[in-house]
Amino acid sequence: MNFATTDICDANEDLITLGVLRVVAPLFKSYGGLDKFQGSAVTLKVFEDNTWVRTLLDEPGQGRVLVIDGGGSLRCALVGGNLGVLAEKNGWAGILVNGCVRDTQELQGSKVGIRALAAHPQKSVKRNIGERDLIIDMAGTVVKPGDRIYADEDGILVSDKALI
Repeated sequence: MNFATTDICDANEDLITLGVLRVVAPLFKSYGGLDKFQGSAVTLKVFEDNTWVRTLLDEPGQGRVLVIDGGGSLRCALVGGNLGVLAEKNGWAGILVNGCVRDTQELQGSKVGIRALAAHPQKSVKRNIGERDLIIDMAGTVVKPGDRIYADEDGILVSDKALI
């Protein structure tokens, strides 16, 4: 995977101005085994319930990125080691969580890019509540299903169209 978010920004300043290319606020830490990933966004909105996270990661990932709007909750984890293994097994490129993860040592061993706000040892509840494939707000950045996600050590970008 040969791209740099800095180069994408430099080459597309006009798209940033137009809002076609958006830079996600630098709030997310890397927890997965890959520091760099890209793919088409699959969006999910949940709150302190990761039932739908497992459901989506159980689907063929096809190099996509699961973008989870967990409401920014810091009270439990939405992704753990077992889900990291599942994401890798099913071909997901990455997971972006507006919330927490756990089992960080296990997540680092998975060949998936994972970004989240923080680590938290407590698991989520299981109420089977969530919505997928809708427009979500990821820490102030709009993400639509099918948007392109680019993430590396310098940051995370969301684009309405493929740029590389």
